[in-house]
Amino acid sequence: MWNPLSLFKSSTPNLLSASDKQLLVQAIQAAEKTTSGEIRVFVESHIPKKQDALERATQLFFKNKMNETKDRNGVLVYVAVADKKLAVYGDQAIHEKVGIEFWYSQVQEMTAHFKEGGYVEGISKVVAEIGQALTNHFPFDRETDLNELSDEIMVGK
Repeated sequence: MWNPLSLFKSSTPNLLSASDKQLLVQAIQAAEKTTSGEIRVFVESHIPKKQDALERATQLFFKNKMNETKDRNGVLVYVAVADKKLAVYGDQAIHEKVGIEFWYSQVQEMTAHFKEGGYVEGISKVVAEIGQALTNHFPFDRETDLNELSDEIMVGK
């Protein structure tokens, strides 16, 4: 059974340890090396106002202006630790390329890792798979590509 607080810390500012955050940042940076796409990770304890995970991910995606990337190829990986809820939200251009089944498969992949206690590994694996999908459809162009969004892990309440 998934005990999210066995890895993630219980107090809000410390849901992830510094080393866990660094591992996830490294996974994001590796995934983004070969694509113009942008990946962010948002972790919080609870989904506010009893939204479902996808509604919350969508809200955070737009609140953090992830829809403003040049190629509309940003992706948000969302985890509500205490609620045991996950979602992946992709912007219009990447969603049109990979479809809804791809996003569902990424949530299933994370869930499988989480059930085995591999929380950071699960998020990192999904980040890598999303990076590969982004690379397939939005390859890196050294002349024009910029890192449009921070790679830092976002932590909510």
